[in-house]
Amino acid sequence: PMNFSDHLRCVANALWLKEREHPFVRGIGTGELPFECFRYYMKQDYLFLIDFSRVIALASARSSEVSDMAWFAGFLNDTITTEMSLHIGFCSDFDITRADLDDTKPSPATLAYTGHLLQIGYTGSIGDITAALLPCSWGYSEIGKMLHDQGLPTENPLYCKWITMYSDPEFADLAKWLRGFLDRMA
Repeated sequence: PMNFSDHLRCVANALWLKEREHPFVRGIGTGELPFECFRYYMKQDYLFLIDFSRVIALASARSSEVSDMAWFAGFLNDTITTEMSLHIGFCSDFDITRADLDDTKPSPATLAYTGHLLQIGYTGSIGDITAALLPCSWGYSEIGKMLHDQGLPTENPLYCKWITMYSDPEFADLAKWLRGFLDRMA
């Protein structure tokens, strides 16, 4: 029998395939994405990570099992300390300063996505929150692995660094845990 997360993946497969073919994703993979497009994304992603962290905190608070609370608390800590620090450092590679990040205003797309996540975080069950968080972690992991398997754009070491980060097995393990948790909640 198919588990719940696999079922969701099958239902949404057409969207997942479109995500892989998006010009932004393809441009990172070939190394041909204009730096200005990536710089814009990096600043918006910084804002996303802040609200993503808030939703992870809400997931910890809404968990009924202490072990799940601890896992989400660890995920929150890793996101705020490790991922945010890596992100800020990576931004500096693109000449984006911390002041630039702090001065960034969210785009309508960022506001829509983070608003959706926060609304689910404040009003949904722990299963709903996990279902909202999972596509980000799972999608990035799949994209990172796909781009890595296609071959790194060695003429663009900054995009290689991004691909390597998201193709890391630790990142895949995060998505795997969230999938398993969602399956358990379902």
